[in-house]
Amino acid sequence: MKKIADDLWETEPEYPFPGLSTHAYLWLNPGGNVLFYNTTHDTEFDRMAELGGVADHYLSHQDEIAPSLHTVKERFGATLHIHTTEADLAREVTAVDGAFEDRHVTAAGIEVVPTPGHTPGSTCFLVPVSGRKYLFTGDTIYVDPNGHWRAGYIPGMSDHARLMSSLTELAALQPDVVVSSAFTGDSGVTEPGERGWADCVQEALHALEPQAAGS
Repeated sequence: MKKIADDLWETEPEYPFPGLSTHAYLWLNPGGNVLFYNTTHDTEFDRMAELGGVADHYLSHQDEIAPSLHTVKERFGATLHIHTTEADLAREVTAVDGAFEDRHVTAAGIEVVPTPGHTPGSTCFLVPVSGRKYLFTGDTIYVDPNGHWRAGYIPGMSDHARLMSSLTELAALQPDVVVSSAFTGDSGVTEPGERGWADCVQEALHALEPQAAGS
């Protein structure tokens, strides 16, 4: 695992498809560590144990469901959180103790923002990491290899109209750092910087609009 902030660690990369990379992220929280996304690297669980284990495990969408969810639950006693629309898929692997439906803020300060579109249960998480606001976007929005912001729209699977609406909702947030689950460039961790987050989302919306005809 690699430390990317004082209280945030990134797992080793995985490559589900050629050109596509993923990471999971462990947030060290005094009330109990939180794992965002998922990893199948068994060796990473030993490092997580050294860092205090996992109290809560948040999935951004159904593509992160894998047998390793059961490993996290059994080894650390973690509470698994996923949107209710995709909870039954996760239950095929392990118990789901923390299914959610609406936008809310947890006791740990995590703002849970359902953003359906990429999949029906896609969700983003705004997290206070090291005094800054980190937005974990799953596959809802990411940066492509050319540095352009793109929406996670897959024809035949994603819902174009709902994804457009979700991106519009995300534009109202003001993250300092954005962390996607899957990415096609050098890193899934990006700072909007002086450009501004709303402009980044607008770029993704603009690229997504012409795809409506094929949705």
